[in-house]
Amino acid sequence: MAGPARIALVSMHTSPAAQPGTGDAGGMNVVLLETAKALVERGFEVELLTGAAVGPDRAVELRPGLTLRALPAGAGLPKSRLPEAADAFGEAVAELAGRRNVGYDLIHAHYWLSGIATLPVALELGLPFVQSFHTLAAMKNRFAGPGVEPEPQLRGRSERFLANQASAVVAGSRAEAVAVLDDLGARADRTWVVPPGVDTDVFRPLGDEAKAEVRAGLRLPEERPVLAMAGRIQSLKGHELVVRALGMLAGLRERPVLVLAGEPTPGDDEYLRELLRLAEQLRVAADVHVVGALPQPQLARLLAAATLTLVPSHSETFGLVALESAACGTPVVASRSTGLLDSVADGRSGILLDGRDPGRWAQVLAALLADRDRLARLRASARRHAEGHTWSESADRLSEVYSALLG
Repeated sequence: MAGPARIALVSMHTSPAAQPGTGDAGGMNVVLLETAKALVERGFEVELLTGAAVGPDRAVELRPGLTLRALPAGAGLPKSRLPEAADAFGEAVAELAGRRNVGYDLIHAHYWLSGIATLPVALELGLPFVQSFHTLAAMKNRFAGPGVEPEPQLRGRSERFLANQASAVVAGSRAEAVAVLDDLGARADRTWVVPPGVDTDVFRPLGDEAKAEVRAGLRLPEERPVLAMAGRIQSLKGHELVVRALGMLAGLRERPVLVLAGEPTPGDDEYLRELLRLAEQLRVAADVHVVGALPQPQLARLLAAATLTLVPSHSETFGLVALESAACGTPVVASRSTGLLDSVADGRSGILLDGRDPGRWAQVLAALLADRDRLARLRASARRHAEGHTWSESADRLSEVYSALLG
């Protein structure tokens, strides 16, 4: 192959440049942007293709070798209607791929919507096609809480089709890989596990003075423990479990405060209102601080200033926040399930808990908050755990997948 390989990383429904914790932006957006940067450092030319608006310019050069392009298909549509725009988005990608000065050597689709839009393009042009799902309908349905609407059948059928047609499927954790094999029937020899990394320069521990500044900036009490939870506010993330556990900690001499960093996913505004009503009923409303979505540098400071980070999700493909918190030297208390089994080193970067009993969570949190020596040991080992997960290593693994397909 003459010259560097040109890779199209496709994210139809959300821009990789969008701030995590807002709208439909989350860990996938971080993974896309950081992976793209690391791939460019390895000699690839990368284009990030999205149907979501990225600003007045249709193409933005983020750095030499890395371009973000917004294609005029699907912008403004609610996520539930984006399958209607898949053909138009795919045609826009095909038009780009046919340009002499653009062209692509490989298409890597992220999320099922990107896959159904661009698999036909890859087949028509004879290009290797890589699929990353980030979340799977089967996993979400299996671990959904009570009263949660199941994912549409169209999504489940589409994911199975994509898993069997793709040149390779890239999973973010062992749990996702098992679901891809067992639920979607993908071939084992075409399924790869490439865990995400963390920027340990951005996500790093802070000194006591800096922590005090963060607390003051968020108007948090100076001395009380801080429990942080970051991510989109939706039932899948399990916020209500944390609020109920907080209610059971109200009797502690140094009762903790809870900081929720994130915004409701579109359509989930009522869930946030229910959380706040629950906090009122449990008489801990004054201890719950909703600070909205934070840019990565501010999120890193919050996680570093927190006493513990909580990840009570029903399901996580990987659980990037758990790794980011560990990099900040803040231990994590998380659900023992799905991708969190990979992102949390039980006993080293945090504690994994079975079940969803608020009483059990409150008991473990109270014991940790009371044992300062154990917290100190966990803070040190959490940082070491995170240092073993870099974007450089993640990009190296992904480069192996691309190289195998490009020959």
